[in-house]
Amino acid sequence: MAPGSSGLRITRALARRFDGRSETSLDPDLRVFVSDLVRPYGLPLREDLLREGVGHSYEELAAGLLREVLAEDEPVDLLILAFDTPDVRPGAPSSLALARSAPGDPLAFAICDQGTAAAFTALRLAADHHRTGGCRRAVVVLAEQTALHYEPSVPVPLPERHAAVVLVCEEAPGAGLEVRQVTGAGSPEEAVRARAEESGPEVEVVLGAGFDAEDLPAQPFTGLWARVAEDLPRWRKAEQPVLLAGYDRRLGVLSTLTLP
Repeated sequence: MAPGSSGLRITRALARRFDGRSETSLDPDLRVFVSDLVRPYGLPLREDLLREGVGHSYEELAAGLLREVLAEDEPVDLLILAFDTPDVRPGAPSSLALARSAPGDPLAFAICDQGTAAAFTALRLAADHHRTGGCRRAVVVLAEQTALHYEPSVPVPLPERHAAVVLVCEEAPGAGLEVRQVTGAGSPEEAVRARAEESGPEVEVVLGAGFDAEDLPAQPFTGLWARVAEDLPRWRKAEQPVLLAGYDRRLGVLSTLTLP
């Protein structure tokens, strides 16, 4: 790495689980939105969930966490919301709404339809944006809620509780986080093992969802990142390299994240 160079690192993380529901789960527009979404595929609606009002808005889940983890004098340049389960607030991008809860005037967008790989994609894009010179602080918001308002064509894992994780990524001297994503890895476990060997003998490997088809995590999208929020202070104190890995079996995408 060139002298004086810098990278983007996860410096803080906050995770929380929630109960209850949002009032937006009773919005009549939710039925219209979901109907339009599934009509081309002939999938039936979950009339019981639409009638009861089940689910949570991602803006409501994460806005308080953003205000808690960021000070007013810490402007954010980029905010990325990543999720797998659809939001219950149709017609209003939650990423833009969340940007109003972050200091500064961040560029904001969302990533979805990538399964559990979406979280890694968000971090990869944040690192890429940092390399343009236009991002010193990025926030990645990861969220999942328990309700799917239609019958999927194949079984999909849903979380036991609503949850949100906020990852604060800041510019720091030296190497930054590194994300690699590949599709169609013959043996995901062997690929992770090889990546760990590249990282050296001191690396701690943390596996997320997807490697064991029989092991269904309680929080399939945010569980790995809640672990990051819990262990990040220990990793930073020990100056220990960490390799995080996730495998989305539905899409065949293997993702790894190296934290220097």
